[in-house]
Amino acid sequence: MAQRVGTPHPAESGGRITRVSGPLVEISGLPGLSMLEVVNIGPDGIAAQAVSINGDEATLQAYEYTGGLKAGDRAERTGHQLAGLLGPGLLGTVFDGLLRPLSSAPLWLTQERQSSAEDPAVLETRWEFEPSVAVGDTVHAGQVLGTVPGAGTVEFRVMAPPSVSGEVSWLAEGKVRPLDPVARIGGVDVPLAQRWPVHRPRPFRERITELAPLQTGQRVLDLLFPVPRGAAAAVPGGFGTGKTLTLQQIAKWSNADVIVYVGCGERGNEMADVLDGLSGLDDPRTGGKLIDRTVIIANTSNMPMMAREASIATGVTVAEFFRDMGYDAVVIADSTSRWAEALREFANRNGDLPAEEGYPASLASELAAFYERAARVRTLGGATASVTVIGAVSPPGGDMSEPVTTGTQRFVRSLWLLDRNLAYSRHYPAVSWRGSFSRDAESLGRWYAAHGDPQWAQRRAQASLLLAEADRLTALAEIIGASSLPGHEQMVLLGGRLLRDGVLLQNALSPNDGYSSAGKGAALLQAVLDVVDTCQTLVARGVPPADVDQYDFTPVLRLREDTGPTDADGVQERSRAFVRQLTESLDRPQTGDANG
Repeated sequence: MAQRVGTPHPAESGGRITRVSGPLVEISGLPGLSMLEVVNIGPDGIAAQAVSINGDEATLQAYEYTGGLKAGDRAERTGHQLAGLLGPGLLGTVFDGLLRPLSSAPLWLTQERQSSAEDPAVLETRWEFEPSVAVGDTVHAGQVLGTVPGAGTVEFRVMAPPSVSGEVSWLAEGKVRPLDPVARIGGVDVPLAQRWPVHRPRPFRERITELAPLQTGQRVLDLLFPVPRGAAAAVPGGFGTGKTLTLQQIAKWSNADVIVYVGCGERGNEMADVLDGLSGLDDPRTGGKLIDRTVIIANTSNMPMMAREASIATGVTVAEFFRDMGYDAVVIADSTSRWAEALREFANRNGDLPAEEGYPASLASELAAFYERAARVRTLGGATASVTVIGAVSPPGGDMSEPVTTGTQRFVRSLWLLDRNLAYSRHYPAVSWRGSFSRDAESLGRWYAAHGDPQWAQRRAQASLLLAEADRLTALAEIIGASSLPGHEQMVLLGGRLLRDGVLLQNALSPNDGYSSAGKGAALLQAVLDVVDTCQTLVARGVPPADVDQYDFTPVLRLREDTGPTDADGVQERSRAFVRQLTESLDRPQTGDANG
């Protein structure tokens, strides 16, 4: 949970509020205040962070509702930045934007809720600590000191803080509370939980340049627009294009160890759907529920606006914490547009010179700082781990030229653009193969080649070319009619339909099709390519294109539903049988024009 209330600074604790404008609060009388320091303001001790300082005057952004604040109310320093208490109890819990558990919150977030910096019940919870080092051992920063059983289906590892190393002179025994020490290293007591400023990236040894794919379980992403572990991806799309459902599917099925789902300014019912889905879904990796390796940060549209800014940073900090344990974590932010809108409103209240569409001039640097925290690294403890960031973008009116969308494209490695026409035709995921891209597809092709699938890059290239040609010919066929096209071009149109409906279309509600393993996805794509090649061969031998087009391809389209989510062998067997049947049915002596 976030730390915001500390002992007031002994020398300078008597500041006063001079102006209140929504989340913007101006104060005076606190000389020595530092940037990003949290200040408690008003009788309820509302958390606010210093964003501008001029002598003993400062501008703060309040993270909570400022109704009732007035000029003359007291402002007190805490000496701390906004920090998260990172320890056992994170997994399987829903927090607000300041990392306070919502399970202990009232139905409405009242002033009493705002004045509670940390949940006393959480601080008094006792956890069993099982050390993995012994007294007399020499440990270094980031090394695992022990584990905490029962803190989630993912093993919770207690690490030496980044600045602590030396000889272990004492270890705790039995159960301890989050702020109790579990070890003494080099004369420094190491507590069970660590506080870390959410705006400061956690350190690591080095970035790893070797790429490995993040498997999302969604074929259109894994086959055409893959994202590496430790990279950043964006999902822009207008209202009704299925952003939230796509992100939920990634949260459910990606092969990450830990999921951090940040609901930033979205509707409460969407977050309820996320929670319900993750709570009811069995996790094949651990045997428990998927929620038990997920952290949910809910800062919905009816919660304080500037907490959106904190929620994004808090989510990445939690993911970095699990990364430092040696895990692959995924941060899903839905949506960064609401976060950017909060930045815009605060900048406008502060009188900053507006840039494009009223957004602050710092928008690009803020986006870069957020996505830059995605990385695959060698941790201080020596493990290889990653944080992958996936951000949704909700452009007003579906305008893909607006600043948040265009700025985001500069800093992500993969763009999964959602198409309104696909969504309205009930094609989900509605990822456009025309507007999406993956900057790392070539490098990931080499990874697949080294890990048993040398044809991955070739299949992807064939599929991309087939889709592009089918789109071009579709526009032409609308003018002159499909039957007027040459036979081989009619087969391209057929192949485009088979690829779209048999591979790229995916039913999120189907037990067989909601998730697709890498092997099954590759087998489905190869099956369609084999069928298209067979059709082209038949037409070249003189079979009328109309006969091929009228053939029943339902068995190919049903492969994704009729085989299990990992049944690549079943897809291959049925595909070979269909190709044989197709050839035997149509490959007979023909007369007449092969072009129909």
